[in-house]
Amino acid sequence: MCTSIIEIVGAEGMAKRGDAWFELTTAVVAYDHARHAPLADVITLDFVNAALDPGARAGVELTLASARELRAALDRAIAAAEFEEAEVRGKHMLPRAA
Repeated sequence: MCTSIIEIVGAEGMAKRGDAWFELTTAVVAYDHARHAPLADVITLDFVNAALDPGARAGVELTLASARELRAALDRAIAAAEFEEAEVRGKHMLPRAA
């Protein structure tokens, strides 16, 4: 059964294929049949640059449980990074005159 569950967002960053890195433009998150993993349905993450050849892609297939764990890890890392960024920016700010 095809689920037609797909989310597409712009992405800024880099991905690696072989020995070469390429710039990312798009991230695609989908839920559908596994294409490569020996699993049934999976969450698929594709990081691509549509302006390059079709090989400009870094793909991952995850079970739902693994995707949940990844989401939780991302949430924790993002929260910690936002706190760190706020701390760094706060140290460089001059106190305001009353």
